[in-house]
Amino acid sequence: MDTQHNNQDVELDNPHDIEYSKPIKSRFLFLLSFFGFFIFAWSGCYNLWEHKYPKNDNVAAPGNTLYEPTYK
Repeated sequence: MDTQHNNQDVELDNPHDIEYSKPIKSRFLFLLSFFGFFIFAWSGCYNLWEHKYPKNDNVAAPGNTLYEPTYK
């Protein structure tokens, strides 16, 4: 009894696979890196803006350090 099985793995091309073509893969990696950098820069700017020092006009400066200094 000799049975022969022809079980061959058949791979179907998936057009949505990024390994399928180089232009699709390079476009995906470019957009991923561009938007990753954009979000990283935007979040850094937002964080700096959120934690900025508050403006304080009531700072007492010594008279000798003013633009027009006054001496004793």
